[in-house]
Amino acid sequence: MAKSRKTASRKPAVRASRPAAPRASAFTADGAILRRIADALERLAPISGGGVNFEEADAFVWQQNGRKLIPVPRVNRVEMTLLKGIDQVRDILVENTERFAKGLPANNALLWGARGMGKSSLVKAVHAGTNAALGKQAGLLKLIEIHREDVESLPDLMTLLRGAPYRFIVFCDDLSFDSDDTSYKSLKAVLEGGIEGRPDNVILYATSNRRHLLSRDMIENERSTAINPGEAVEEKVSLSDRFGLWLGFHRCSQDEFLAMVEGYVAHFKIPIDAETLRREALEWATTRGSRSGRVAWQYVQDVAGRLGVSLSAR
Repeated sequence: MAKSRKTASRKPAVRASRPAAPRASAFTADGAILRRIADALERLAPISGGGVNFEEADAFVWQQNGRKLIPVPRVNRVEMTLLKGIDQVRDILVENTERFAKGLPANNALLWGARGMGKSSLVKAVHAGTNAALGKQAGLLKLIEIHREDVESLPDLMTLLRGAPYRFIVFCDDLSFDSDDTSYKSLKAVLEGGIEGRPDNVILYATSNRRHLLSRDMIENERSTAINPGEAVEEKVSLSDRFGLWLGFHRCSQDEFLAMVEGYVAHFKIPIDAETLRREALEWATTRGSRSGRVAWQYVQDVAGRLGVSLSAR
């Protein structure tokens, strides 16, 4: 009996338990958290221009993620002589840019109006032309492009450029704002009104299809929903007022359109007779439903391709 009781009371051996291996999802979650922390610390880090080599290029693109300038070795531009039908606004912008390059007072500029009429092309051509004309006398201008979606980081870019031994054209192409977009306030503070203001060595050029940078239905919506409609609209429309120069681009006439085409054809030495060129160019514009510098260039690309002519820089 004693032996049977001893057998019955024997307990099974307990194995030492091992810690459970972490699941893959835990690693994934931790990695995502660490990435968010790293991104937040990067955004909070002070902006410094010490790492930028401005001698590396004449043009840069501002990259909001990372708060850095990416050099552009070769700018996609056309020569000033190929921009037709915009003589008046061209001369105004050239004069304003040359004054700025010499260290004299100059205005921020808003180039607005019909699409495809050479607004952004003019900014890039004026930058190159000013450097060619005044580079040795006034020092080279640097062109910095900021994308529309990065406008809210403009104050950081201004901090980087302030005090640099160069003069800068900060260029934003196709600038406009939607009804729920508040990033225009950063632009307003940089243009005028901020406690620091725009640095003396920086000027802003922007292009837009809208004169007031806002859509008409956005302005009407502000009027209909605000307690004081006038003040609500004034808050947003006042943004365009802070550009000292308003340069309007309007749809070109048939003669101006043909002059654009003929200028490209002569520049690239495309072998086509005048009558065929005129007929094809007008037909091309008709099928596109518009006449503009962009449409003229698209036709020239087509005819050059058909005739086996390269459009590389000459």
